Amino acid sequence: MDKVLSGIRPTGFLHLGNYFGALKNFIKMQEENDCYFFIADYHSLTTHPHPADLRTNVKNVLVDYLAAGLDPEKATLYIQSDLPEVCELSLLLSMNVYIGELQRVSSFKEKVRRQPNNVNAGLLSYPILMAADILVHRADKVPVGKDQEQHLEMTRDFAQRFNNFYGVDFFKLPVAYNFGQELVKIPGLDGSTKMSKSDNENSCIYLSDTPEVIRKKVMKAVTDSGPIEPNQPKPQAIENLFALMRAVSSPETVQFFETEYNECRIRYGDMKKQLAADMIAFIAPIHERILELRSDDDYLRKVVRLGAEKAHESAAPTVRFVREVIGIKPL
Repeated sequence: MDKVLSGIRPTGFLHLGNYFGALKNFIKMQEENDCYFFIADYHSLTTHPHPADLRTNVKNVLVDYLAAGLDPEKATLYIQSDLPEVCELSLLLSMNVYIGELQRVSSFKEKVRRQPNNVNAGLLSYPILMAADILVHRADKVPVGKDQEQHLEMTRDFAQRFNNFYGVDFFKLPVAYNFGQELVKIPGLDGSTKMSKSDNENSCIYLSDTPEVIRKKVMKAVTDSGPIEPNQPKPQAIENLFALMRAVSSPETVQFFETEYNECRIRYGDMKKQLAADMIAFIAPIHERILELRSDDDYLRKVVRLGAEKAHESAAPTVRFVREVIGIKPL
């Protein structure tokens, strides 16, 4: 049975991009693998969230995970900061990581460009902490989107470097778990190619959104004036609407609007109304479960305690072995 690990930063609520990017498959994956899902509150500190917001966001993501179908009895669901071993392993790995390779990471360079007043050390060392998250459980596979593929490659490099440096064959070289498909990106309602709350919250449809909020967001989605000749290529914003519709609507519905577009008869207002209705129907069972879980703090605390215990049971032997190999031993 493969060990599989995935984490998400607690920056609000989970959205459809999170769901279709991997979460939908996690429900199946937990039946066949030894799965570890964590809420990456340490990673979120690079953006300096308010303490009260951080605690709320951790709870929101936990609730969304459970409502979407993750089973804490079948998988290990934990909060990153409840596992101190990950910090120690990150420190130990960092001794064999070089500044130059961290500065060349695409996501780091993009963060520097976009937030020049907050280029903190946590951003630079982000790939090391991410590697520790994966390697502390000696994971075989990691579900990643295209924007995280470079980080996974670096994790493999760090693992191999440790093995070579200390002459051991301890760390596995994890691979991307893409469920036998191309890695998925769900587009945003604002015309961007990825649904991301860090870019524009209004471009996201959250699993916790009410029907009224979903309708309002979808009806504001970016469109154009419509095709002027049959079968012309779709602009990005229009392709986004069709991609979202393919995710939540029936094939017959998608085909109807494809035909309407290709024959220059499409009415975007009608398409948006249908898309909103299909999104509401798709999210409804998850949304109902979210409302139930939010008020059940006793159950949430039980889930967190169980997850921390199971995560520690997996991580402690890893750190113990790494310390011994490095030479950190009791006198």
